[in-house]
Amino acid sequence: MKIVIAPDSFKENLTSLQVATCIEKGIKRVLPKAKCVKIPMADGGEGTVQSLVDATGGKIFKRQVIGPLGNKVTASYGMLGDGETAVIEMAEASGIPLVPKNKRNPLKLTTYGTGQLIDSALAKGAKTIIIGLGGSATVDGGAGMAQALGVRFLDKRGKPIKEYGTGGILSKIAGIDMSSLNPGVRKTKFIIASDVTNPLCGKSGAAAVFGPQKGATPAMVSTLDKNLKHFGNVIKKELKKDVMKIKGGGAAGGLGAGLVAFTGARMKRGVDLVVQITGLDKHLRGASLAITGEGRVDFQTAFGKTPAGVAKAAKRHKVPCIAIGGGLADDARGVFEHGISGLDSAAARDMSLEEAIRLSRKHLELAGERVIRMILIGMGLARKQKR
Repeated sequence: MKIVIAPDSFKENLTSLQVATCIEKGIKRVLPKAKCVKIPMADGGEGTVQSLVDATGGKIFKRQVIGPLGNKVTASYGMLGDGETAVIEMAEASGIPLVPKNKRNPLKLTTYGTGQLIDSALAKGAKTIIIGLGGSATVDGGAGMAQALGVRFLDKRGKPIKEYGTGGILSKIAGIDMSSLNPGVRKTKFIIASDVTNPLCGKSGAAAVFGPQKGATPAMVSTLDKNLKHFGNVIKKELKKDVMKIKGGGAAGGLGAGLVAFTGARMKRGVDLVVQITGLDKHLRGASLAITGEGRVDFQTAFGKTPAGVAKAAKRHKVPCIAIGGGLADDARGVFEHGISGLDSAAARDMSLEEAIRLSRKHLELAGERVIRMILIGMGLARKQKR
């Protein structure tokens, strides 16, 4: 039996590779000779760097950068096994976990550190840079990121704005000077890994939809939306690029639009990108079963999350796919309509989140064993029916 194990990470608990290894141990209790192929997966959010580095034999690098509040933080990014593709999670440098709740004010937060990670990847010779946009603290339209790459913003008097780009200073920008842009930017392919389709501005824009999650009051949301609209108009005037209607331009507080404007980035669904990079389709050929999973499986899992992407790939090869969740929501059965054939939970009894995390490795092994035993029962019944 060839079994492809391709889960997402369990947030704040286990990496994708660790999850896959635990499930493999459970399978081997029942089928010691089974060929288990472990493919660490992700969907562009937290864990994407580690998953792709693990899947390709790459390396993690750390750099001290400017965090959302303007203070120094240590952030990581990955270089894949090809030595030419860098993967960055913007949340590492500009994410909401870096900002205490009492300081979450998107008018004052910047993506400057994300730009510094890009700059570092360019210095290491990256020819392609993939940027995951989940978990941002910012609504600066990518202005801070652009500054770190050498872009200069000018006020109405033509003088450079020296403050870090934040949601609050966008209204001051009247001109854009690209003359000092890192020359590596124009030689590099940028790919945005994100499933967000919100535009930069308006009722479904970056400020209105995501601002409140980042600490913005209704008054702040109104100001941020006006500032983003102003910034978008300046970009259109100065760079001849219309970022206002781009699907996904509002991702990560407008960083999606900023990356398109200043780096020429292109959007791609996160899980589809990971499926491509890991060569999941190649590994699924000739497989008997695919097992995927994530920390919590619910109806939303079917829409752009890792298990849905794995199930979609498995379906192309007529391979049944089972998802194991750290927990299952009551509406999890909705995933059956989207290519997932079966479900199991690592938490097989009632327990606290703390206990579930502490015992997660053991419970994943047990879940892997249960899944295989149930499948073997089904195979036995199928054989009897054919007689």
